[in-house]
Amino acid sequence: MTTTLDAYPQTVRDAVAQARTSVSALHAELPRWGLVVWTAGNVSQRVVVDPAAGPGPDDLLVIKPSGVTYDELTPESMVVCDLGANLVDGTRAPSSDTAAHAYVYTHMPEVGGVVHTHSTYATAWAARAEPVPCVLTMMADEFGGPIPIGPFALIGDDSIGRGIVETLRESRSPAVLMRNHGPFTIGKDAKAAVKAAVMVEEVARTVHISRQLGEPLPIEQQHVDSLYARYQNVYGQH
Repeated sequence: MTTTLDAYPQTVRDAVAQARTSVSALHAELPRWGLVVWTAGNVSQRVVVDPAAGPGPDDLLVIKPSGVTYDELTPESMVVCDLGANLVDGTRAPSSDTAAHAYVYTHMPEVGGVVHTHSTYATAWAARAEPVPCVLTMMADEFGGPIPIGPFALIGDDSIGRGIVETLRESRSPAVLMRNHGPFTIGKDAKAAVKAAVMVEEVARTVHISRQLGEPLPIEQQHVDSLYARYQNVYGQH
C-alpha cells in the first residue's frame, strides 16, 4: 500500500514512530491483566508532537491492526489513521473500532488515548445495562462516581464513538460500559486509558462479588468528591 505519511514533516514522522512503539508495548498489558482473548480489544493513541519541535498534526492516531494476535504485534505492525478513520500508513487494515476511536479524538480534544476490551466482569455489567455503583474508595478515586452505561450501538461506523462521547461528557468517569458490548476507556494518553481499563475490570469484579454477599453500601457523595479530588490532584504529586 502506498503510504502518505511521507507528506508529513520529520517531526510528525518521529512522533508517529514513538506512538507506534508505545501503543505496541501497551497492547501487551491487555492479556497480561486478563482483559482480552484471541484478537479482541485494542489500544490507540493520538499522535502528539513535542511543541519544542514545531507544529504537529491534529488529525492522526495510531491503533492496532485488525485480526492480529497479541504475540504478533510489533511497533511496525501498528497502523496510522486520520480522524476520518482512513488508513494513512500501514500494511494491514486498521481495527474495526477505529471509527469509534477517531470520533472520540475529534470530539474530546483532551483525550490522548482510547482502549477497548471485552473483559469478563465489566462486559457482564454491560450485558445487563447496569452501571457499576460507586461503593469502593478505589472507584471514587479513579472514576469519581459510578461507571456509566452507554447506549447500544453497532460496530462499523462512528455510532459507538457517539455513544462514548455522549455518555462521558456527563460523567467524571474515564470508562463507559457500552450496552451489550463492553468497556471503552479514555485517558490523557494511551497508558492512562490502559490503567482505566485494568481498574474498571477490577472494580466490576469486586462489586459483583460483594453483591453475592449482600447489598453493597454506597459512599456518600461528599466523600466521593473528596476522594476523587485528592486522588486526581494530590496523590502521587509529592
